[in-house]
Amino acid sequence: MPKILIKERERKIEVPILLTAVSGKIRVKKRSIVNEYGTPVAVRRDGFSLNNYVEWQIGYDVVKKETEKLAESSLPDTEFIGANGKTKALYELSEYIWYFYKWNIVSKTDLENIIDYLSLMPGNNLIDNNSELQIDRSHPTTKNINGFDFEYTQVKYPLLIYKFNGYEIVTEIKITEKQYAIGTQPMLYLCFPITELKSETNLVGRTANAKEIAHFEISESNIKVFLEMLKMFGILSKNHKHDILQIINTIIN
Repeated sequence: MPKILIKERERKIEVPILLTAVSGKIRVKKRSIVNEYGTPVAVRRDGFSLNNYVEWQIGYDVVKKETEKLAESSLPDTEFIGANGKTKALYELSEYIWYFYKWNIVSKTDLENIIDYLSLMPGNNLIDNNSELQIDRSHPTTKNINGFDFEYTQVKYPLLIYKFNGYEIVTEIKITEKQYAIGTQPMLYLCFPITELKSETNLVGRTANAKEIAHFEISESNIKVFLEMLKMFGILSKNHKHDILQIINTIIN
């Protein structure tokens, strides 16, 4: 993916969004209501419609040894130590906050308020320690399908949706199994309507071009959403909290 477009004079950032990805961090999905579970859209075949939205598993850092990904950051020389002991640079969410702090749109007080909020947050109040947010597996029953007697059970994953007041942007926190370890983990996604994207031609009513990229604009009008997400990342787990506090100190200093 290309780097973000930094518009110093306008004090805006345009984030490139790859519309045709079928897997990975960014996917185009559809749903009729905000709390409905979205399903992926084949935009090259079926095109875009008004019920489409972008689901973006937004990140906040990059490990400096991951040189290919590090090259996507506009701030590769920034540095902090993550909860996993690895040296990291600012990337995506933290990268955007850095610029708006530099432009005096995000204040030092804004960031210090997040530090105070997270510093006072007890470990047992973090989302990954919330006993009510557990993956639910129903009692197995026998189900015969085409002559095979299967043990049938349903697995339900917790989903938290946060609506930003005054915006058509929401965050979703999904509780899932850890991919490479035992246990569960909260994953945060930024979701916004397809109409929030800037493109050379209107997206709705047409199919996507091969490897088409549109842009999501971050400006003074919506940067508070990203500040809230920074704060929200900090309450996901102990490791997230550590990283966000380190990121804010890196930005301020």
